[in-house]
Amino acid sequence: MTMPTIKTLLASGHPGDTVTIQGWVRTKREQKTFSFININDGSTLGGIQVVADEQTADYEAVLKRINTGASVAVTGVLAESPAKGQRLELKAQTLEVFGEADDTYPLQKKRHSFEFLRTLGHLRSRTNTLGAVFRVRNACAQAIHQFFHERGFLWIHTPILTSSDCEGAGELFTVTSLDLNHPPQTAEHTVDFSQDFFGKPAYLTVSGQLEAEIMAMAFTNVYTFGPTFRAENSNTSRHLAEFWMVEPEMAFCNLGGNMDLAEAFLKYVFRYVLDHCEEDMAFFNQRIDDTVLATADAIANSEFARITYTEAVTQLQKSGQSFEFPVEWGIDLQSEHERYLAEEVFKRPLIVTDYPAAIKAFYMRLNDDGKTVAAMDVLAPKVGEIIGGSQREERLDILERRIDAAGLPRDAYWWYLDLRRYGTVPHAGFGLGFERLVQFITGMGNIRDVIPFPRTPENIEF
Repeated sequence: MTMPTIKTLLASGHPGDTVTIQGWVRTKREQKTFSFININDGSTLGGIQVVADEQTADYEAVLKRINTGASVAVTGVLAESPAKGQRLELKAQTLEVFGEADDTYPLQKKRHSFEFLRTLGHLRSRTNTLGAVFRVRNACAQAIHQFFHERGFLWIHTPILTSSDCEGAGELFTVTSLDLNHPPQTAEHTVDFSQDFFGKPAYLTVSGQLEAEIMAMAFTNVYTFGPTFRAENSNTSRHLAEFWMVEPEMAFCNLGGNMDLAEAFLKYVFRYVLDHCEEDMAFFNQRIDDTVLATADAIANSEFARITYTEAVTQLQKSGQSFEFPVEWGIDLQSEHERYLAEEVFKRPLIVTDYPAAIKAFYMRLNDDGKTVAAMDVLAPKVGEIIGGSQREERLDILERRIDAAGLPRDAYWWYLDLRRYGTVPHAGFGLGFERLVQFITGMGNIRDVIPFPRTPENIEF
């Protein structure tokens, strides 16, 4: 039997209703003749206050078994709550304990550091902060699917196992079924991957973009939303080895259409979260970062600025700022440059376009000047780049030259080149790191705290 969630009861229950709730005990306060027990089932931030007394069946015996962390079911009658901040409380008639928890339970009522909580990946989701994070994460995912569904996009599942390196960066996890203690050797004393499961090297994907382009050439508008992997040894608050990416691809679309979609996309997600996670967002604004609500409102309601990379470099050079990374045309903009533009110059989100070809991927469309590509980055206050994308190179001869210039083998991209041989069209797309989006919305300082089970260098628990 499905029970109503605590969130549902607090929102739509009425005094006098007889209900049953299930959840985990957050706190218990015993008085002489009655006790207050706060129970949370994960559906809402605060849980519900249960009042148990001598009228509750087996009150004394059951109460002894209830401690912080225990799982329980409570049947009782809803009543108006005199407690501040909660409309209803539950007068317990019966208490049932499913699983006890003794005083070794590590999440007792006190503040715990996020570093400590990362050592408790199996329990940390029961805390207020991580519970709020994962509810917002869920809302973001729901908003993403809803946004694309409303616009007729096809959700496609791109492969996790792949033979190609989308970015050409080489930061790949190799997947093999070979015996690593005794791998087969070629005559040149290298690993003989012809004897491996796929008959050649295989990797965990770094992006679903190239496969999404294949599907866009049949369905016009598609998107991916799935896990990606980077073997980048970065121990920072913004990097994960396993993370989720959102990547739309649109046929018959240029850079302007790409920018329009990216702006509409971000506004939609932020509005959705503000509308559906009001309690959790207020919590983040109070406990984590007191600019969270203002920032989210600005993203949802601001008109994004748009400038070229060249204009951005000019703005930075005339700023008089002493940046850690000196600014000159041809450099890849760093986070400090991106944040300065978004926070100090434009004071709102902006989209920077037309980056130097030398610092961008081979698949980005070469502009008529021969020096820049039709790329775009969406920059946001507080984080810098949040979306990266481009119009893709649809001209076969130029794409071949770009692959050669990048030092990549044409043979590995034979199918990608075929898309330009058979019915090529202008097309564009972008990528958004889902965890960075959640981190930005919630104000959380470390990306490891916005994914349930973070994968980072030397860390693969669970």
